[in-house]
Amino acid sequence: MPRNQIQRMVFAFLTVLVTVHGYVFYSLYVVNGNTLMQVTGADSVLHAIDTQGGVYMFGRMLPILGVIIIEFVCAYALECLVGSPVSFKLACKMLDSGKNHPMIFETVIISCTVLIMCPAMSFLAAWMYYPYYAGFHILTLLANWVKLVCFNFPFAFFSQIFFIQPLVRWVFGKIFSSNSKQ
Repeated sequence: MPRNQIQRMVFAFLTVLVTVHGYVFYSLYVVNGNTLMQVTGADSVLHAIDTQGGVYMFGRMLPILGVIIIEFVCAYALECLVGSPVSFKLACKMLDSGKNHPMIFETVIISCTVLIMCPAMSFLAAWMYYPYYAGFHILTLLANWVKLVCFNFPFAFFSQIFFIQPLVRWVFGKIFSSNSKQ
């Protein structure tokens, strides 16, 4: 796994790259897909997004690529500055990395990362996707945040444990395989 700052940045980049695409897909297709199709009368989610002129973010319609870039930048910064360092410290408080199996220690780190990143990114998403056309109210923001955490947390936990982290670790191992043999 990452042994220096460059490798940690690459690992975070790969994780966020896969995660943001997964969450945008999950949010648009799974959580909001039926609503988007009903509102626009489209026969598919992608057609519904095209019909409405993009994805509603920051009080206007943005193309999906714009949404992915904005979410990627926010998630990468948050992961590098808060998510990774704090989750590692939390995991070290819970377990002794020298005494526990590495897989258990890594699973605790992933769980702590989800515990930090899911509420934090959901809070940012509550601001980004807030229905500004209806006026701003703090209780609406907080209700949207709690709703997003409830939708995202189970998906975040299970996708990170069973899909995203195994994939990222495999790709990371292929990229840095020559470094790990030294």
